[in-house]
Amino acid sequence: MESEKDEQDQQVPTETAGRKNKMKLVVLAGGILAVVAGTWCYLYSRAFESTDNSFIDGSVVQISPRVPGQVLHVYVQDNQHVNKGDLIAEIDPRDYQTQLDQAQAGLKTTAAHEAGAQSGMDLTSVVTGAVLVQATAGLDAARDQVSVLRAQVTHAQAQMAAAEAEAHRASDDAQRYKTLHDKDEVSRQLLDHAETEARATAANLDAARQEVAAAKAQLELAEKQVQQAKGRLLEAQSAPEQVQVRESDLQSASSLKDQQSAAVRQAELNLSYTKIYAPDSGYITKKSVEPGNFVQTGQVLMALVSDRLWVTANFKETQLQYMRPGQPATVKVDAYPQLRLRGHVDSIQSGSGARFSLLPPENATGNYVKVVQRVPVKIVIDDSPSPEYRLGPGLSVIPEVKVR
Repeated sequence: MESEKDEQDQQVPTETAGRKNKMKLVVLAGGILAVVAGTWCYLYSRAFESTDNSFIDGSVVQISPRVPGQVLHVYVQDNQHVNKGDLIAEIDPRDYQTQLDQAQAGLKTTAAHEAGAQSGMDLTSVVTGAVLVQATAGLDAARDQVSVLRAQVTHAQAQMAAAEAEAHRASDDAQRYKTLHDKDEVSRQLLDHAETEARATAANLDAARQEVAAAKAQLELAEKQVQQAKGRLLEAQSAPEQVQVRESDLQSASSLKDQQSAAVRQAELNLSYTKIYAPDSGYITKKSVEPGNFVQTGQVLMALVSDRLWVTANFKETQLQYMRPGQPATVKVDAYPQLRLRGHVDSIQSGSGARFSLLPPENATGNYVKVVQRVPVKIVIDDSPSPEYRLGPGLSVIPEVKVR
């Protein structure tokens, strides 16, 4: 019994010593781990810079019409994605089509004037040499007269086309005002005015048609006079100044034709502006237009948030010592904690954010307290996130920039 007791007394100190050794090993391992963790945190803090004062930024395009008119179609909805060049809205093009028809008719008229001026100059040039070509001068003059009358016929036809365009426009306006009057949206006076204008333009169209018929009759008469002019002797005495006058008339007609051509091009542009296309790829937001609305030039119809996004990170000025454009960065999005986006530093603003605020600080007045300033840094996102992650300007993010 005494021997067993002695053995038990010897085992108790042995177990106590073993526990002490284990405790020493645990404390030593913990110290080593603390040193390793502290060293890693120190090295990480030297190699990376991050801030939670940052957000996603991007281009927001305000979409406005370039011509006024009534909206005919709207092809998009809020938060819908569109590609650059997609048709998103359309303004009623009928008024602008009528303007284009009028401009084209005016161009035909000026072209006829130019042809007439050219014929007149040619005729004057022929007359100055009539003394040398007495036998053929009469025939040439008659033929030139036919050319002039043909130009007049063309001119009359152009005027008739312009009158037709005007009559169609007035008729469309009268029909439109009648529809609006039936809905009690316009007064009877406006409807009567539109109907009176429609009747007046219809009368002008009839007059233009009569002028075309008269011009054709004159042309037939002139063609008969060509036969009579074959036996006549034309004595033409013309001074060189007459040729210069005809040349001036021709230059004036050419200038007028150029002006009318510019009017046609402008009318074509206005007609093309009735179709509104997406200026960039992105998402439609803040849509405030519906079919039937009357819009003015410059009126904001909707906004388009571009797909081109970046991060604006407001780093402390003490974090910029080793930060340079081109350094890699990782972006964490608060809305999607599982999402990590790769990017790189694009540029660093030349000045603190406070300096460009609405009311910048005036350090020269009052008591001065030094405050660490923040400087916006633009970080471009290199990864294209999945469509299931809807990112947009204003979302909070935490970027980490590898500076060493």
